Amino acid sequence: MLKQVANGVWVHNSEFLESKSIIVQGKAGVLLIDPGITEDELVNLASDLDELGQPVVAGFSTHPHWDHVLWHAQFGEVPRYSTAHCAADIRDLLSYADWKARVAGVLPPDIGNQIPIDNLFGQITGLPVGTTYIPWDGPSVRIIEHQAHARGHAALLIEEANVLVAGDMLSNILIPFLELEAKRPVEDYLAALQLLENVAGDTTILITGHGSVGGAGEVRTRIGQDRAYVQALHDGGGSDDSRLTTGPNKEWLPSVHERQAQQLAKNAVRG
Repeated sequence: MLKQVANGVWVHNSEFLESKSIIVQGKAGVLLIDPGITEDELVNLASDLDELGQPVVAGFSTHPHWDHVLWHAQFGEVPRYSTAHCAADIRDLLSYADWKARVAGVLPPDIGNQIPIDNLFGQITGLPVGTTYIPWDGPSVRIIEHQAHARGHAALLIEEANVLVAGDMLSNILIPFLELEAKRPVEDYLAALQLLENVAGDTTILITGHGSVGGAGEVRTRIGQDRAYVQALHDGGGSDDSRLTTGPNKEWLPSVHERQAQQLAKNAVRG
């Protein structure tokens, strides 16, 4: 079911990690951001849009992880955009003959067979480097590209509605997941948080890829919490983050924290 969170902006919730699909009203239809997750949920999303009387006219993927590059035939054949770096990473994945097996290997085992990994997966077009707005006939959607969490990750600011779509940043149920293969993962993450803080004053609604929708006051709060975690992780701590002990993912999230801490320690030894 669609939930309106701002004028011309809706979200559709998935059971998997409270994943959010975002819908933005345009002149002739809607922009669909990060649709997911299971086949049934995608079909339900398409049905909700039909009931709303809104065709999909464009899509956007905030980053190249599997749960952000899904699509369904019922959304139609429309332009699907991303940053250039995001699209390049997906093209690289799809160039392997066994790409479906590679994706299947990282899917959650309890719902893996419900997720459509088909010829629509990852069929996105990278916008030219330096593009600052999504090219579509609707409200201005500013692209804020950074390198945290994934190369070419994009946050989106829906300017008229003062809505910040943060992708997989600023979650209230997940700790920051760093791009550990990057040369400077901590610095990349802190730089991304600064970019988001730069637009916090223009934001009244925050939509994250996973977790609950937040109001204006939560943007800086979540930035502060993530900044504290990343800095503590760099310094050898971070295990006192409340999301690790009291959140809905406390059974498995600590192992992610430990893996990140171990990898950063190895990186520090290598110099």
